[in-house]
Amino acid sequence: MSEDFFQGYKGAALEVLKKYSVRVWGQTVVHTTRGTFTGTVLPRSENDDDKHIVVKIATGYNIGVDVGNITEMSETGYKKANYQIPEKEFPYTKGLPKVKLIGTGGTIASRLDYRTGAVIPAFSPGELYGAVPELADICNLTTEKVFAVFSENMGPEQYIKLAIQIGKEIENGIEGIVIGHGTDTLHYTAAALTFMVQNSPIPIVLVGSQRSSDRPSSDAALNLMHACTAAGHGNIAEVMVCMFGPTSDEYGFLHRGTRVRKMHSSYRSTFRTIGDTPLATVTRKGVNPIKPEYNHRRKDKNVIIKPYFEEKIGMIYYYTNMQPDMIDSMVDNGYKGIIIIGTGLGHVNKPLYPAIERATKKGVAIYMTVQTIWGYVHMFVYDTGRDLMAKGVIPLENMLPEVAYIKLGWAMGQTSDLEEVKKIMLTPINDEITRREPYNGYLVYQGGVPEIEGFIKEHHK
Repeated sequence: MSEDFFQGYKGAALEVLKKYSVRVWGQTVVHTTRGTFTGTVLPRSENDDDKHIVVKIATGYNIGVDVGNITEMSETGYKKANYQIPEKEFPYTKGLPKVKLIGTGGTIASRLDYRTGAVIPAFSPGELYGAVPELADICNLTTEKVFAVFSENMGPEQYIKLAIQIGKEIENGIEGIVIGHGTDTLHYTAAALTFMVQNSPIPIVLVGSQRSSDRPSSDAALNLMHACTAAGHGNIAEVMVCMFGPTSDEYGFLHRGTRVRKMHSSYRSTFRTIGDTPLATVTRKGVNPIKPEYNHRRKDKNVIIKPYFEEKIGMIYYYTNMQPDMIDSMVDNGYKGIIIIGTGLGHVNKPLYPAIERATKKGVAIYMTVQTIWGYVHMFVYDTGRDLMAKGVIPLENMLPEVAYIKLGWAMGQTSDLEEVKKIMLTPINDEITRREPYNGYLVYQGGVPEIEGFIKEHHK
């Protein structure tokens, strides 16, 4: 058989496929010393070893079969798979709200590239409708792909373009906006749009997925349905993040764009509101507010767009024995603002004091947040905090570090007057600083203790 039938296979794995005349995309029965498996042989990543054959079994999951355990294989059929989903024109239904889906890339618009074994941006927003036809029952959706990047490649250029486009969409009368985005930096973009798009009359919902669309456990479809429901039918006119609530598919959460953080590398319920409660839960039936106070949907188009960002802003995560050249190097390289993520109530070691003082004397804005994630900066409690404030470090209450970074870039994009920057930083736009943390704003369920184990078994994770 031609080498074209053995995409990516080499060495021992290639020899086994040739021995039993089984092709890539062939339906096969594999007998091994560990049992019999039935499924489709998939292409092998060019970068993987030569000791396994990858088979997609009936559940939709892929398994790697060690060629050393194979006793026999047979091909029972052949059908080359097509992982491209054709675009479909979205149907119009009178009476449903008009929602715009803006695509930026990320896992919610991805598939598996079997050549490399990596998840790559591949679906256009139009293809998403082909994959999730239920969206037509929720809204009249128009789509536009503005970027096709992983979220780690999102930055000020993209934030500004998104903000400007959102303003245009609102002016054109759209009733809700959904932004498809990779999850890794989704909370950065949510914070940026909260500051850049103010007084929105409509919901602006950022949504992603933890698992690519071709996986059986993908959260992409349900997250999209929830996001479109919130954008089209919800009454909360804010920048929000919409993702799974529990790990199951019971409901999604709507998180305020300045109080949300990705908290797990792979859980579908990765996003959590920090220091507060989520805004609402959402199902395909509608939005159920949790917080009584939020910005309500309006019929006007009076949005305020402030698309500014100074890129020479950085964050330093303090660690023990940090050396002053960490700060000196940022100043020497022209950084205008620094967010310190300090220990405890907002502390760093004394060797950094001279570097901090040198920086502030040169006009570098330095602000303090905390590593604890939950809680407030309290720099009046210990001498360390008082000394740092005397050298020009400004505490940021309970602002999350990532939000502080985004807000400082946004503030310094508008003015170089440090007093004006300070005023902007300490004036909340939408709960990036809150007066207090509610009693249920800090919840960490620790497994192993009887009351928590009982709760998990009775309810769910």
